[in-house]
Amino acid sequence: MTAKKEATAPKLDHRSTDCRAVSGVLARVGDKWSVLIIVMLGDGPRRFNEIKRAVGGISQRMLTLTLRGLERDGLVTRTIFPTIPPRVDYELTKLGRSLWTAVEPLGLWAQGHVRDIHKAQEKFDQKKS
Repeated sequence: MTAKKEATAPKLDHRSTDCRAVSGVLARVGDKWSVLIIVMLGDGPRRFNEIKRAVGGISQRMLTLTLRGLERDGLVTRTIFPTIPPRVDYELTKLGRSLWTAVEPLGLWAQGHVRDIHKAQEKFDQKKS
């Protein structure tokens, strides 16, 4: 019987150009607003105000900057419809959808454990008092 070799990703040298490039990508997709927007767009295209209402606490400026960054990175497309007033939809690209498959479980984990985290924080804070 032969042992199966597991396929593993090559290790990155943290001093290499590749590692610095990965760091930049992770900074974009790892910020709190991008992850929330990517998870929400996993359900399909949304209009700007729909996203703003669903993502509590984000300012109009921050939402604009985040969507622009996601569009620049090829994760989101912006479609303008010639209506009056103009309608603009945001949707995940193929690349964005592949990211969604990675971050959606993280979003589900966060939803399922938010109470546990709050309890742990309260317990920790009480010990410090």
